[in-house]
Amino acid sequence: MLPRTASATRTPHLNRLVSAGSRRVLPRCPPSLGVRGSLAATHRLLSTITTQQPSPLKRQPAPRATVGFERHLATVLDEPAQTATAPLYELRSFSPQAPLTVRDHTKFYAKQRVNFHGIPGDVNEMYLVFEACLQVGRLERAAQVLKRLANVDVLPPADYLDLFNQYLDAKVSQLLEEPGVDKADDIHKAFETTVSGSREFSVGGETVALLLKASLTSTDAETMQRYVTRYLSLLPTQTALETVFNTEILTYEELTKVAELCPKYNMPDNVDPETFAQQQQQQLKQQQQETAVDQSKDTTEHLLTSGEPSAVPKVLGTPQKGFGLDFVKQTISMFTGIPDGFDISTLPISQQREIQSKLESDCVDASLARWREENESLQKMGLNTSLDTPSLNSRLYQWQKDLESRLRTMLVEVAESEMATKKNKDDLDRCIYGPFLRQSDPERLAAVTIISTLSSLAMGGAHKGSTIASLITHIAKFAEEDIRVQKAEALLSKRNLRKTKSKQHNPRSVLRFMNSTASAGSSDRADSNNVDVVMEDEAWTTMIRTKVGAALLSALLDTAKITLVREDPSTKTLVTQNQPAFSHVMQLRKGKKVGTIIPNKAVVDLLVREPVPDFLARHLPMVTPPDPWVSFERGAYLETKTPVLRLKNGEREQRLYTEAAIARGDMDQVFKGLDVLGKTGWKINSSVFKVMLEVWNSGKQVANIPPLNPVFDLPPEPASTEDPTVKRGWLKEIKAIENERSGLHSQRCFMNFQLEIARAYRDQTFYFPHNVDFRGRAYPIPPYLNHMGADHLRGLMLFAKGKPLGESGLRWLKVHLANVYGFDKASLQERQDFADENIENIRDSVKNPLNGNKWWLEAEDPWQCLATCFELAAALELEDPTQFVSHLPIHQDGTCNGLQHYAALGGDTWGAQQVNLVPGDRPADVYSAVAKLVIKGIEDDLAKGNEFAQAMQGKITRKVVKQTVMTNVYGVTYVGAKKQVLKQIEAAYPNLEAESGIETPLLASYVTQHIFRAMSTMFKGAHDIQNWLGEIGGRVCRALTPEQLDEFERSERFPHGDGTTTDVNMTLAGTPKKSSSQKNDDILNNFQSTIIWTTPLRMPVVQPYRKHGTKTVSTCMQDLVMTIPERSDPVNRRKQLQAFPPNFIHSLDASHMILSALHCDELGLDFAAVHDSFWTHASDVDSMNTVIRDAFIRIHSEDVIGRLASEFQARYKNSLYLAKIESGTKVAQEIQRWRVKHKLGPRRELLLEKERQELLRSSNPEDVKRGKKMTSPASLYELHSSDQDLTVPEELKEVTIGNVTGAEGTRVRRERELDEEGEEVDGSEEAVEHEDEVLDDDENGGLEALRNTNHFALAQKRGKALIGPAKTKSYVDVWLPLTFPPIPEKGDFDVRSLKDSTYFFS
Repeated sequence: MLPRTASATRTPHLNRLVSAGSRRVLPRCPPSLGVRGSLAATHRLLSTITTQQPSPLKRQPAPRATVGFERHLATVLDEPAQTATAPLYELRSFSPQAPLTVRDHTKFYAKQRVNFHGIPGDVNEMYLVFEACLQVGRLERAAQVLKRLANVDVLPPADYLDLFNQYLDAKVSQLLEEPGVDKADDIHKAFETTVSGSREFSVGGETVALLLKASLTSTDAETMQRYVTRYLSLLPTQTALETVFNTEILTYEELTKVAELCPKYNMPDNVDPETFAQQQQQQLKQQQQETAVDQSKDTTEHLLTSGEPSAVPKVLGTPQKGFGLDFVKQTISMFTGIPDGFDISTLPISQQREIQSKLESDCVDASLARWREENESLQKMGLNTSLDTPSLNSRLYQWQKDLESRLRTMLVEVAESEMATKKNKDDLDRCIYGPFLRQSDPERLAAVTIISTLSSLAMGGAHKGSTIASLITHIAKFAEEDIRVQKAEALLSKRNLRKTKSKQHNPRSVLRFMNSTASAGSSDRADSNNVDVVMEDEAWTTMIRTKVGAALLSALLDTAKITLVREDPSTKTLVTQNQPAFSHVMQLRKGKKVGTIIPNKAVVDLLVREPVPDFLARHLPMVTPPDPWVSFERGAYLETKTPVLRLKNGEREQRLYTEAAIARGDMDQVFKGLDVLGKTGWKINSSVFKVMLEVWNSGKQVANIPPLNPVFDLPPEPASTEDPTVKRGWLKEIKAIENERSGLHSQRCFMNFQLEIARAYRDQTFYFPHNVDFRGRAYPIPPYLNHMGADHLRGLMLFAKGKPLGESGLRWLKVHLANVYGFDKASLQERQDFADENIENIRDSVKNPLNGNKWWLEAEDPWQCLATCFELAAALELEDPTQFVSHLPIHQDGTCNGLQHYAALGGDTWGAQQVNLVPGDRPADVYSAVAKLVIKGIEDDLAKGNEFAQAMQGKITRKVVKQTVMTNVYGVTYVGAKKQVLKQIEAAYPNLEAESGIETPLLASYVTQHIFRAMSTMFKGAHDIQNWLGEIGGRVCRALTPEQLDEFERSERFPHGDGTTTDVNMTLAGTPKKSSSQKNDDILNNFQSTIIWTTPLRMPVVQPYRKHGTKTVSTCMQDLVMTIPERSDPVNRRKQLQAFPPNFIHSLDASHMILSALHCDELGLDFAAVHDSFWTHASDVDSMNTVIRDAFIRIHSEDVIGRLASEFQARYKNSLYLAKIESGTKVAQEIQRWRVKHKLGPRRELLLEKERQELLRSSNPEDVKRGKKMTSPASLYELHSSDQDLTVPEELKEVTIGNVTGAEGTRVRRERELDEEGEEVDGSEEAVEHEDEVLDDDENGGLEALRNTNHFALAQKRGKALIGPAKTKSYVDVWLPLTFPPIPEKGDFDVRSLKDSTYFFS
């Protein structure tokens, strides 16, 4: 008998994964495709398979086994990188005339009701239930899902057969583990009834091999012979056994047995018995090695245990009863045993990665251990943990045990419901959520439910409670993530490591590419511009999440109790009472009854004292360099799957475009840039940490560290006989004080987390993995401790790698000291002199930081100043300070970087001078320049006797205008700017209102007007660019693409979807009549396009702002209306429009940073960044400055705006957009006369224009001639416009540089917001809170009129302004071919001049 091969010893389940690994990741309900594959799985799966050594058995691919490995776009990831002629930091050319476009061909099947077996009617939900049932071994339920899928007939035969093979695989595995005649009969019956009877199914080698394996278990020789003959006959006679052999499902013995039973089938020629024997020996040796590794799997345990306590003082915990801080300590407890001074980075990389894997291990276990430990500790002390003890952990442990017991009961109820012949509503619910509860252990599910519930309540304000919908979503999200982590850990367990290398795939999502233009030999993968995809998101659907979350929350409400011990007021005896920890109540919110979970007051008292962290363990800094990014979810952390793109609310389109860009190689530079940021090593500054820890443990307020016990002077309570308004004022003051007290406590609790983590990492080299938002801006993934934090965190950060200062480095170290001190507007020489003049203060700060003259505390950034003092003092102690090895990051900050980009885009010479794009002897300060213009404007008003100018005379400083100038470029509204100015005025001049007699909000409005006017004067070109961006973005949002036009035409001609037509003029009885404008808006609401553009690094940016639909989901608690994001949702036009200009600028500064990072890495520089603040070693600042300037010049030497215009013209080619024309114009009158005559209506007008444009674009001259003869509103517009743009421009005044809107513009804008969106957009607070909405743009009469006016009068005035007689102009809507206005003329500024600008970044 020949020995079995290594592959033959696998279970059938794993055999199938090796032979048809790509089929494992097929989406659950795709259309039939000729080319199949998974982008998300590609790199991990295919790289393993393509690097395997050729099998000694020389197996040939089976027909079904090779389906997933045919050439398609997704496999480009695994090809060797093409030899690049230019370095990574150079911009790569791409044609804006051929942008990446993704056409989503995902099918959305009609949803049906849950059937009487409890199988859902949604195809995606059927697949999720099917997958869960296979995983937990509920194969009879999986069979019922398959049966319903066959009945609804929505899957192509090949894909249905894939699902059947998965079911067959699980049944065969079950049969081999527990042999039984009935189980084998079930397999044969399932095949005959499901697959065999249909001529549509083409049975392959995998199906036959599994059926043969089941047949060989038969104890009856005749039955075995019959089944084997039957199944082999399904394959061609000459190649049947070879096809089966190549699936690697049958062992050699089984294959020999089959050949003996059916002699007419030939054994494969490539079966070599000697090779089998050799491979068995290799397999045995490998198994022995794996066993040895398993037995000593914890190779780092001895390294993490010193047995001696650390000499570093512990962090004083903020007095609190919550469990968040203990949870943090438990999470990082592995660091407590490490000897002081021991750095994990000194270990071999394999051991570093093992420790990192431990660090990422599940925090649920940490929570359970902590709860159990405290409970046992109290019991040993003889305390009853059910009483009103000060420990929440012990209570949580009891909650967890009770909830665990309840969940086990629920699983029994699920099994009973699944078996019930007649199912009620509760039974049907259990049948849906039951398989998902079974995917996790009840103990873990209970812990996840408790952690996520408390976390959600604490984040939203425990005293307010939380709506059931948000709480259920939060719980289900973490339950799903926990199940996902468990599945990943199972796949990556060491004893299965060899096997799972063949099985690596992403079970969460699938992106499939159809009709790829990339061929097998294609070397220009980036030229594949049009990608057809099928996106199958295997995350839980909204319905499943809601039902699972509701089941878990309901169980928690039933079991969580809190024991209160209170004194009876009459008897003075202690009374013990059990009360529910949470209550389910209905509250009235915005006129609607909303289900809400309110925690018991005792629970609130515990939670408000400390923010509860969520799954912290997976988001700590790494102790080994992050893995390189290679796919959407593969990179950064070793064990934890993290997306490279930060997505909110499950945005589908941005992910779809990003994965398509990854497949084309367009994200290579972004990936490499993130790798550069992630591989920068960091250390904790021990000197600063020692001082910070002393301050913290003292409980005093120092710098930005809040006091432990803040003291406030409470105002005396007024007498009850006084004016009620006085009492209200007193209550307002008390509330403000309490809010401040609570805020300080929350800050201290959060800092507590940060200092605990910093203490744990004090001797370690650590790393911050990065990912990006949808605009390409990079962020560190660890949220608590990172270099983007506040001053105290930045002061703790040092580069792990040090470099000698050198002459240049010593100079930059001194300059950096001046910068962080706040002396950053002087020349570089003056900043250096500043440091030299304060040497004694620097040394005093180092020697006696808390008891000396405390010079460092006067700095703008005190902790960063102290860190620089330590570094500079240490260098000056040396005989040659230039030889000092420095670890301190030196910052180079841009001068209002957004305005720098705008000035370069618009060619504003004056603006460029203000933001240091033009060389100068001293740094220009745009904030001071704006402040001077504001002061001049106030002086002019003062000469006219203006009271507001008198009140603000001498009070305008750089600080007052800075935030507004900084945010104006990023789309701050006038109202938002007024808030910023008001905050600065009140902080600087708290008695201003009493002294001037004018309300400070009115003074803030006055100052804001002057700031905006100054900005529009200084940055005219930038203002024009912003307006242009707003105009083209607005047109896109009111446009229909050719695909949408085709779909609209189909829906109009065949509204029933069955080929039957209807009269387009027919209306339903009782349907309210709509104006033509409303009908046009109805069309747009169904088909609006989002704004998409490509960054200089070729990353596609898709704005995510859409108006999402809702769905009512019935749960065991109540019916819930859930938001369901879909790519087909109409865009929120106003948000799209307002966000486009600032997001476009953000995408440019993100590209600038990534290019700089790549170039610095090429030069061997350590690099870090906080958006527009770039960091490196002091000795490398000059080199980095050259890099920064070169990268900015490279970006803006190209025609950025021209390229954007070309991309929009290509991306939205042949689209039609809904333009507005003033009704009084000649062309509008002609259009109205034409409409009166033809009476087509808006929908038929749109179809008419679509037809006309198609004829005009035709290659047939006769068609073109017909198109020219057609008349339509668009043809009349073309005839009378004389090549002039007569359309009304988009309303973007409130978000462009330097615009102030008056009362009329505000009223019109408000009306349009309500008319177009059906709700107010980003303005709900503005409408009720800000007096300046009725200001006059040019005069201050509006401000004067508001003086001494109470809130009631203001509300009346605003109401009259909104509902009074409308003075707005009327417009005529017309569908026009989508064109874009000409690009604004660029100024004469030459961006290359900044190469010599010393202060561009400084």
